[in-house]
Amino acid sequence: MYVRRVFVCREPHGFKVRVVKHSRINRLMQILTTLQAGESYTIQELSRVFGTSRRTVFRDLRELQAIGVPCQYDAKTGRYTIDPEYFLPPADLNLREALGLLLLAHTVSEQMQMPFKKSALLAALKIENNLPEKVRQYCSVALRNISAGPHGQEAIRQNARFDRIFAQLYDAIARKRRVEIRYDSLFVDGLINVELCPYHLLYKNGAWHVLGLSSPHKSVRTFELDRVKELKATQRCFLDDEHFDVSEYLGRAWSVTPEGQIYDVRLRFLPRVARSVAEVKWHSTQKVTFAEDGSAIVEFRVDGLNEITWWVVSYGDQVQVLAPKALRARVLDVARHMVALNRNA
Repeated sequence: MYVRRVFVCREPHGFKVRVVKHSRINRLMQILTTLQAGESYTIQELSRVFGTSRRTVFRDLRELQAIGVPCQYDAKTGRYTIDPEYFLPPADLNLREALGLLLLAHTVSEQMQMPFKKSALLAALKIENNLPEKVRQYCSVALRNISAGPHGQEAIRQNARFDRIFAQLYDAIARKRRVEIRYDSLFVDGLINVELCPYHLLYKNGAWHVLGLSSPHKSVRTFELDRVKELKATQRCFLDDEHFDVSEYLGRAWSVTPEGQIYDVRLRFLPRVARSVAEVKWHSTQKVTFAEDGSAIVEFRVDGLNEITWWVVSYGDQVQVLAPKALRARVLDVARHMVALNRNA
């Protein structure tokens, strides 16, 4: 029998209850616990115990083996076992500590692009497997009733290539080594070659970025890891920039790319979206003033206009740019291109 869970998600016209199969990690945990008890099982027996197909059991066992769990197969008997001594001794965690830690592993990785995801999954299984029975039961029930959202979203894409690039950059930062990258730039037609002195890895707006001194730009720049097509580590060292501070570098940038010029942005959001815009803290300098008609004047003091332009455009005909004129001109230019593109479609 499949274990199922219910969660409520917000949709444009209200809330909808979705029923989905229990998180796969919990089924992996059940298989792991069953095998580690000291008994051996065939694929058919595991299939009957968990109410899944033989194919699903094979896939789950391969997943456990892929993250380093020693699921041993005896070709003579056709049975699987796990060494009961494999896992570490239990940590002394109370109910909330254990649940909080497992929630990080079970749900955060579903919402963000997390490096070394398989290692994190193995760590979660080790911790959960060795919790006291009372704590484990409490966490199991809680996790069946808590969800980070539907699986398969682009924000949770994770693969071996990303892990390799992330690990190489982290190692280069720690060892103060330069790297050579081929980067798919949004502002140049085609790939560019960059020799980079990497300073810092940053996760923001659903993506990982590396900040560092770029040789062709002769200044500190931000590069999105998903757009790094090739990376080569070198043995060439670089000196620490004592003046670099990530908070100071980002300053008042709308997101991750400061442009060196501060703008006072003033926007009017129409009543239909005003409250939902005001409920979110978009920027540290944000100020909101509501009008009697339900509209909202939202003000920011930001470094650069490139990033905020696309955010403004995303609200379509529900936002009016009051200032500065440069931002209004950019939004109008994008709108004209949108009209022309769609008129000729």
